[in-house]
Amino acid sequence: MSERSKVVITGFEAKYYDELLNVLSFFQYPKFIKKVIFKETDVKSGSNIAELGVGNGRNAILFAQKTGKDGKVVGFDISDDMIDKAKRKTKKYPNIEIVKHSILEPYPAKYENFFDIAFISFVFHGLEDYEKERMLENLKFILKKGAKFYILDYSQTDINKTPFYYRFFIKKLECPLALEFLSYNLDKNLKKHGFVLTKRHFHFKNLISYSEYTYLADEAQ
Repeated sequence: MSERSKVVITGFEAKYYDELLNVLSFFQYPKFIKKVIFKETDVKSGSNIAELGVGNGRNAILFAQKTGKDGKVVGFDISDDMIDKAKRKTKKYPNIEIVKHSILEPYPAKYENFFDIAFISFVFHGLEDYEKERMLENLKFILKKGAKFYILDYSQTDINKTPFYYRFFIKKLECPLALEFLSYNLDKNLKKHGFVLTKRHFHFKNLISYSEYTYLADEAQ
C-alpha cells in the first residue's frame, strides 16, 4: 500500500489494538460495532462474509455469531501481527477463516462468486485513488450478484465545518489520505464498478458513515 497510508497495523499497535481502540473511542467502540453489525448489516443465517482487513478478529466474531454454523466468515489481512492475533481470538469459531492476502491483489479462484457480503472498516480512506480502483476490481470477482458491500469510514464532509477535535485528529494524527477522503465522491466512484447505494447510517454526530452498496454488476454502469 501507499507510503501515505496508515491502515496496515503492526508492532505495538497490533499487540494492544483492542485496548487502544477502546480508549480512543472512550470505550464506545464495542457497543457501537455490535450495533452496526447486528442492526445495520443485512446478515442472514448462512451468509458468506468477506472482511477486508480483519484486524484483531473482533468484527469477524460478531459476523460469525450472526451468520451461524451454516455461514462462513473469511477475514483477509496482510499484517502478520494482526493475523496472528485474529487467529488466536477466533480459534473457537469453526466458521471463521483468517487468510493472509492483500485486497489490492486478485483473490484465489476458490472465492469466485462466493460471498453474499463484504465489509471494510476504516481501510477504504487509507487507499490512494488508484488503489481504491484496484481493490474494487478485485472485490467484484468474489461477490455474488446482488451481494452487499458495507463501508464503515469517515463521512464525506467539509472539514472546516466539523468540531475542532475532529479537525485536529484528521489533520494531525491521521494519514494524509484521510483528509482527501472527506471530499472523495464515494457514491459516484462505486457506481462505476456496479455498486449502487441502498442505505446509509450516520454515527458520532454524522462524522462516521456506514454505507450499504448493492452489487448489480454491469447493470449499474
